[in-house]
Amino acid sequence: MAGPTGDTPQRPRRGRGGEGGDRPRREGGDRPRRGEGGDRQGRDREESEFVEKLVSINRVAKVVKGGRRFGFAALVVVGDSKGRVGYGSGKAREVPEAIRKATDQARRALIRVPLREGRTLHHDIIGRYGAGEVIMRAAPQGTGIIAGGPMRAIFEALGVQDVVAKSVGTSNPHNMIKATFQALNRSTSPRSVAARRGRKVSDILGRAPGAEARE
Repeated sequence: MAGPTGDTPQRPRRGRGGEGGDRPRREGGDRPRRGEGGDRQGRDREESEFVEKLVSINRVAKVVKGGRRFGFAALVVVGDSKGRVGYGSGKAREVPEAIRKATDQARRALIRVPLREGRTLHHDIIGRYGAGEVIMRAAPQGTGIIAGGPMRAIFEALGVQDVVAKSVGTSNPHNMIKATFQALNRSTSPRSVAARRGRKVSDILGRAPGAEARE
């Protein structure tokens, strides 16, 4: 019904925080939903425990009908410095996106490598993949990481402190990394060998030096 002046009366607006609204606006901005803060903290802790090493970044081109589309290919090594390591590769139009894809793939492909005293390998290993060939040897304490290129990134992410390694094949980082992982997958510990053979660890390692002389 029209008012005395002929205008239609305006009804008060109903909105959040406005006059006539259902309830006042909450102060302090939007708050995280229940459980969201805990999930975010868990992801941050998981990301902080991993060591990420960018091995190589290359610009690649894809030939299409209209010309060439340029992108980037990243190769990343990820490890927790406690015996787990993985590698991954990713391609994207931008460098950060390519690195993110490679990192996600590396985290999904982690392998566990047994380490002696948590610092070096248990035995010497030779790895081959394609034209790549790598030689890795256990080293005494204080030797450090004597390796270069992609192999050094793998050992640092793995948590190895003493090792001597050399690449005698191609210098292609992809083949070097795959050859290194092929060797690490074949690495075993005396405990696993003893369990597989049904014997004791002392039987696998042999007698201590001088035991025969004492007998």
